Amino acid sequence: MKESRTGCDLKSCYLCTHCVEHWIPAIAANKKNYFVKRSQQIFSEGDAVTGLYFIFSGIVKVHKRWDDDKEIIIRFAKAGDILGHLGLGNEPVYPVSATAIEPALVCFIDLAFFESSLKVNSQLTYSLMKFFANELQESEKRMRNLVHMPVKARIALSLLNLKKQFGLTEKGAINVELTRQDLASFAAVAYETLFKVTNDFIQSNLVAVKGKSITILNDTLLNHIAMETAVNI
Repeated sequence: MKESRTGCDLKSCYLCTHCVEHWIPAIAANKKNYFVKRSQQIFSEGDAVTGLYFIFSGIVKVHKRWDDDKEIIIRFAKAGDILGHLGLGNEPVYPVSATAIEPALVCFIDLAFFESSLKVNSQLTYSLMKFFANELQESEKRMRNLVHMPVKARIALSLLNLKKQFGLTEKGAINVELTRQDLASFAAVAYETLFKVTNDFIQSNLVAVKGKSITILNDTLLNHIAMETAVNI
């Protein structure tokens, strides 16, 4: 990553929005901003934890090795989100990887300063505790869905979740462009399965696909396919 002269605004990231106002100058003095190119890794699974990252702009995928040649995308992070927090446990290594899927600007805070921020800012500590609890609930729900849902339902649910998280463009497409491989990794299905099911959805007028752009044409039916065996969206 390349250190960037363009800094964040000290207003929109997770850290700044949950700290008391008088702590903001300390953040400004300790942060580093990095520009991340498309497909560039921010940190890799198994790396020693050096600090946390906060996204100012762009979209990042958080992913984990599935086996030797596959990965599963756990979540997508966008502006305002936090990265690297899963490495705060007793084993100081990142248990996941983070890779930009579009050019991104991130703010880096080293571990020592972040721990000082937690001690000074009770609201940040409380908010992070709730954030961990919510993420654990979502993770457990996602794992149950992956175990119990057929692949067609998993793909439908993944498309609906992407729409929920990123919204729509002016033309009505989901406001994030993913490679088919990334979409397959997010749905936890093989690429060939994704290709087949997506073609079925297109022929049934459930979705329209143009390049990396996906438009949901029939929310009701797609939601019915997803919710047959899903725990929840």
